[in-house]
Amino acid sequence: MYSEPRLLLLATLSIAAITPLAAGPPTFGTAPAELFVSGLEGASGSTVGPGGALYVTEGAVGRISRVDPRTGEVTTFASGLPPRVAPIGGVIDVAFFGSTAYALVTLVGPPLGAIGAAGLYRVDGPNEFTLIANIGQFALDNPPDTDFDVPIGVQYALDTYRGGFLVTDGHHNRVLHVTRDGEISVWRAFDNIVPTGIDVRGSTVYVAMAGPVPHLPEDGQVLAFGLRWPGGIEVASGARLLVDVEFGRGGRLYALSQGTFPVGAPAGAPALPNTGALVEVNANGTFNVVEDALNLPTSVEIIRNTAYVVTLTGEIWKIDHVSSPPYGRWP
Repeated sequence: MYSEPRLLLLATLSIAAITPLAAGPPTFGTAPAELFVSGLEGASGSTVGPGGALYVTEGAVGRISRVDPRTGEVTTFASGLPPRVAPIGGVIDVAFFGSTAYALVTLVGPPLGAIGAAGLYRVDGPNEFTLIANIGQFALDNPPDTDFDVPIGVQYALDTYRGGFLVTDGHHNRVLHVTRDGEISVWRAFDNIVPTGIDVRGSTVYVAMAGPVPHLPEDGQVLAFGLRWPGGIEVASGARLLVDVEFGRGGRLYALSQGTFPVGAPAGAPALPNTGALVEVNANGTFNVVEDALNLPTSVEIIRNTAYVVTLTGEIWKIDHVSSPPYGRWP
């Protein structure tokens, strides 16, 4: 699948290909992770929205919260979405087109004996939503080629792409394209490599892969898809249970590892506590650890030169100075 030269892609990961990715351990300092927000309920996905604020989904209560990245003040942006009925699910991610928010909801609906539908919702007001695309029904009508236990799939991440959206389904091992009119199609289908987080930069799409159970380090990959490599190319591998991928300053590419998978745990179970890490992609296709001992991270956003890591425990951790000079700043 990954026949295109990796070095060609890596050269494009920097703005104007001027600043290459790190070739070895970073020479800059990274501030220790600091607890920034706590008390969120079933936190999972996140995005940077209007005004540069952080928006975080809370699946346990069907809510999207707005977080001030300077003060940590949390306010309710929208509530009333279908709440989760399983250990994960409900509203799991959020993205914006201009000032309009769209929410991804998973693992709900009649197949699970729950209200609502697994799909993409447009946020029309603080308590008003329109189901744009019923992804759960699409999954029932168009099952994947890989084995599955949940017919409606387990959608995980959402990002904007070419006037519509890309949605990862880690259980059905594919990425879907959804238009704002609700048309759904399979954008990419995979073997059992568990696509999770996603980030779009220009015409290239970067997808984090957790890999199959037991989520070994070599199976934790970041893949890229673009005009020159429509079949995909491996950017980096070697981190356990990758759940997100995100660009920082200067074209630096980061990924989020949830950590060590428990021996004998079923598919879909979270990693062991305090084994997660924020990692940075090197030019040789490996990762540097930026911050380790993170507790069950699920998504990361980088605002200016600060990473905000959302966790399953309802916390947001702030990591300052993640990118090296000249794009980062270290006293």
